[in-house]
Amino acid sequence: MSVIYIMLPVALLLGLVAVWAFVRAVRGGQFDDLDTPAMRAIQPDEADAVEPGTTDSSAPATSGENPRTSRTSAGDTRSGRS
Repeated sequence: MSVIYIMLPVALLLGLVAVWAFVRAVRGGQFDDLDTPAMRAIQPDEADAVEPGTTDSSAPATSGENPRTSRTSAGDTRSGRS
């Protein structure tokens, strides 16, 4: 029973600290704009964007064909086409 004399003031103190931290965050403008950070996370960075008319040197060079959808050669008998 004597532990309640310690735990009750400690719990009240922790609750007051949490309320104080919340009020301080609200007054500091922490919760003013909740939409912009979420949208900023899904938009590409301007530093990563490639300007039109330039090539990205880190991207692999392609011939314009998708290798998964391009036709196989006439000598390839695995596809059933000849």
